Amino acid sequence: MSIIKFLFDFVLHIDVHLGQIIATYGGLTYAILFGIIFMETGLVFTPFLPGDSLLFAAGALAALGNLNVFFLAGLLFCAALLGDTSNYFIGHFFGKKIVKHPIIPINEEHIKKTEEFFRKYGGKTIIMARFIPIIRTFTPFVAGVGNMGYGKFISYCMVGAALWVSIATFSGYFFGNIPLVRKNFSLVILIVILISLLPIIFQVVSKKLKKTKKIKE
Repeated sequence: MSIIKFLFDFVLHIDVHLGQIIATYGGLTYAILFGIIFMETGLVFTPFLPGDSLLFAAGALAALGNLNVFFLAGLLFCAALLGDTSNYFIGHFFGKKIVKHPIIPINEEHIKKTEEFFRKYGGKTIIMARFIPIIRTFTPFVAGVGNMGYGKFISYCMVGAALWVSIATFSGYFFGNIPLVRKNFSLVILIVILISLLPIIFQVVSKKLKKTKKIKE
């Protein structure tokens, strides 16, 4: 099974896979979830790891008594914050070398899109990016490359991480086990992913419409 196929299957049936992880590893599940959320934002070359869907599914399983939702939310908030900090300093000290390195698999287009968000929204990008897959991975990295002050950076990160973790986790906790949601969990996960991607889709469509308009003029 290819990595892409495995990831697609894992995300689409994340409730099943997460349930298996809990059954197999018990309390170590907290460490596994911490590691995934940390790597999703802490390592610039792992933007493909699940974030929103993982938090939602973890919240849903917490409602069944498999995990403590308050401990889970606090732990994953720390993971998100530490991930941002790690990625910021990677960008600050090694960013330009990493982007130019031919072996490291970083899509420069993702960097450019993140830079566009920064130009448009400034420091608020760090809060907004928390809710947008891929962009949230590259935002701390770009902030580090751009030499944004760490104090300013981390203050935005704390707000963004708190909102993201609490909204996604507690949405799963309160709504993930409603019979209709439970029965169509894979579809709900796809909807969650689609909603999180809407800002990127909107930006791409707007850009194309502007180009079309300029060509016509």
